[in-house]
Amino acid sequence: MTQQNKTPDGLVVVDKPSGFTSHDVVAKMRGIARTRRVGHAGTLDPMATGVLVLGVEKATKLLGHLALTEKEYLGTIRLGQDTVTDDAEGEITSSTDASAVTREGIDAGVAAMTGAIMQVPSKVSAIKIDGKRSYARVRGGEEFEIPARPVTISSFRVHDVREAVAEDGTPVVDLTVSVVCSSGTYIRAIARDLGAGLGVGGHLTALRRTRVGPYGLDMAKTLDEHQRELTVLPVAEAASSAFPRWDVDERRAKLLLNGVRLDMPAYPPGPVAAFGPDGRFLVLVEEQHGKAKSLAVFA
Repeated sequence: MTQQNKTPDGLVVVDKPSGFTSHDVVAKMRGIARTRRVGHAGTLDPMATGVLVLGVEKATKLLGHLALTEKEYLGTIRLGQDTVTDDAEGEITSSTDASAVTREGIDAGVAAMTGAIMQVPSKVSAIKIDGKRSYARVRGGEEFEIPARPVTISSFRVHDVREAVAEDGTPVVDLTVSVVCSSGTYIRAIARDLGAGLGVGGHLTALRRTRVGPYGLDMAKTLDEHQRELTVLPVAEAASSAFPRWDVDERRAKLLLNGVRLDMPAYPPGPVAAFGPDGRFLVLVEEQHGKAKSLAVFA
């Protein structure tokens, strides 16, 4: 590949299709972008669709920091059935008539799960327990517990409530919901816990991620669309939209690139993108004891 047609450093926002793992999307993008240097910021379950942010070339260094940003989802929760995976991919483990569930009960359950909460991730997940993936322990028939973790659900809204009948004849209730949450929140676990709180069980039947940080569905393209015309958000633009911006002069730019910990202005906690006088994205830093600690260099 010549320098002229080299894939630029930047982010690629994909509208992930159902049935693809996040790794499947990365593998496909390696072919489209003609580079091995592709990664993703935050996985999406195979069943889920929607925004998956990929990094290409140098932008892969941004991904670990982007993965920590707020996410937004639209989904469907079925009350009345539990599954082994807490979603529609898994075998049903219990069925309970949910026809007596009231809107008041649902609203109370939703309110109790909004804000800063402790959540136990789904057992069939990629979280590591003592160095081994949780789903691998499940497949091995192990009995184990996953400790609860703090997450923040800043918005949990029910848009529609519909009575239905499951394939096994159980009266169930389907909820269309939207959730805005912190990184590490399992929407499957929200469905499970809402159903458990209502005494009927619950699982997720559909999920679409509509936003990761500042990147929404309006910026996302399908893999086929990227195949026809790859759209890359340049790394400088990506950093500027995702993190607070710190513009420095030439002298400070050189010092930052050499790893010198300079005094920096006050910013909210988290990464800050430092730009040189020519508008070039230099380095991602974070404040530590009033000084700029380098996280990743891009210039």
